[in-house]
Amino acid sequence: MNLTELCQKITLSDRIINEDSFVRGDYFLNAGFLKGTEDVKRYPFVVENRKSYIYLWDFSSSDDLLTTMCPPDSLRTFSCHFTNGQMTPPHIQEFVELAYVVKGELTQKILGKDVRFQEGEFCLIDRNCEHQDYLFKNKSIILFLCIKSDALLEVMNENLSANTIITFLQAAMMEQKEIKQYIHFKPTGDVRKEMEECLSLLLKEHHENKVGGLFVIKGLVMRIFRLLSTRYEFQLSKQQKKDMNSAIFEEICRYIGNHSKTVTIQELSEVFHFQEDYFNRLIKKRTGSTYCEMLQEIRLYQAEKLLVNSEMTISEIAEEVGYKNKGYFYKLFEAKHGVTPAEYRKAL
Repeated sequence: MNLTELCQKITLSDRIINEDSFVRGDYFLNAGFLKGTEDVKRYPFVVENRKSYIYLWDFSSSDDLLTTMCPPDSLRTFSCHFTNGQMTPPHIQEFVELAYVVKGELTQKILGKDVRFQEGEFCLIDRNCEHQDYLFKNKSIILFLCIKSDALLEVMNENLSANTIITFLQAAMMEQKEIKQYIHFKPTGDVRKEMEECLSLLLKEHHENKVGGLFVIKGLVMRIFRLLSTRYEFQLSKQQKKDMNSAIFEEICRYIGNHSKTVTIQELSEVFHFQEDYFNRLIKKRTGSTYCEMLQEIRLYQAEKLLVNSEMTISEIAEEVGYKNKGYFYKLFEAKHGVTPAEYRKAL
């Protein structure tokens, strides 16, 4: 069963049509959820003690919108009457929202701008970003994954450190409380099948709500964000790009510093998923040096510390910092300090 079939199965099998269902649907489409109102923490409805939940929108099985909470609440799936092109009220939420277009398309008004997301694409909206959703009779299915900020931060901290989008999200979305932004993700290559397998498992875990499911959910969310960071293109504003370049540069410097003995620019490309010339451009812009010059400076700095704080021989120090050719190491060291490594050690 693929993700589309699973979504339809859940919305149709959980469907309850009664008076309360339509009251709930009317509340959903007409209540305000802006900051400062009593409903700000109730979008879409109260979810007690949950780190994450999923709600589905299914326009494909009815003239009404069928929406389902997972884990299911007391009313499970309920119906919403709507007119074609109607919009939900402007709202924000305390959960970070990751919307995935399972089928069809989704159009949202985000910070006053209409943005369209096609089948297979994601939209990640932070907690403070006001938005509205357009409702169209277009047979679409949308999956919304909502994650508490502290739970998302936990996932980011446990994910691989050299992960550009996770680094950016942690710096820009999670730590700056008042920032308002969204990120549009578009798939590359054949990633959609792998992503939808993860989303199907995630949806089942939320829907079944079994003991121990939270541990499985955490692992799946980590996998989903790993795919987003490495297999999807994402569009950012100028300020977001600036912030992200800063975060990436810090990660690159940290990685080079920790692996300076053996690191290569090809290795950086494999780890950070950028083309090799990107690193030279970024490092040159930030430091005025090329990648090779920066690596050389780091290695010589480490050699200086070893000359002062260890009893290693010059040959051992040269090899320890990444130079197998002792003569080349001497040449670089003398060019920087005007003395040989032995003279440098003796002078101190």
